[in-house]
Amino acid sequence: MEPKKNPKADLENKIGIFRLTGLVVVLAVVLIAFEWKTYDEGPSTLGQLQMEDIEEEIIPITQQNQPPPPPPPPPPPQQEILEIVEDDVEIEDEVEILDAEADMDTEIFEQPEEVIEEPEIFTIVEDMPVFPGCEKAGSKQERDQCTQAEIYKYIQSNAKYPPMAKDAGISGTVFIRFVIDENGKVSQTEVLRGVPGGKSLDNSAVETVKSLPGFKPGKQRGKPVRVQYTVPVKFNLR
Repeated sequence: MEPKKNPKADLENKIGIFRLTGLVVVLAVVLIAFEWKTYDEGPSTLGQLQMEDIEEEIIPITQQNQPPPPPPPPPPPQQEILEIVEDDVEIEDEVEILDAEADMDTEIFEQPEEVIEEPEIFTIVEDMPVFPGCEKAGSKQERDQCTQAEIYKYIQSNAKYPPMAKDAGISGTVFIRFVIDENGKVSQTEVLRGVPGGKSLDNSAVETVKSLPGFKPGKQRGKPVRVQYTVPVKFNLR
């Protein structure tokens, strides 16, 4: 007896539809693979200025006083031109020769060289400079800790991230060296190490350090002296 097959269960009639459907699915997968785009993860927002741990990045730099340069050599003496004349010609300008021989009683005076002494710059003194408001912090150690904390707090609050550097994605740490002089004012501010390609960051850090308020000057043996500091100013993009 020949088995009878239900026409609805016969899949050979639908093989063309299956092939067409499979082809469409394959083309869609290939198209999606070609059009798929990936993006590198980048900063979602432009960051804010952050300061790293103060104690880890302070680089004490000592500065040696250079001796003054030697004075320039004196100019060579001007040579006198002798004019040869005949014996019968009268000489109008006669040179009067004085007795220039020195004897035992002749005193010789030496001109002392002028030496300009620059004030010495210290890195550690008996009484370190004190930031305004830290005078009543307690012991010397507590005043020093208060001063360092206030310096970095001031820099963090007042340093401005240059818009051009922010747009260009330039970031890094600028190390600034400066001196607090005998009057408690910030002087000799310079970039010890800047950010490559970030001149605007260097300038911003220098201007921020220059704007520090007046300090109570440091003292060595009871006398106001100059004290040198080094601070890092970090610019981060987030």
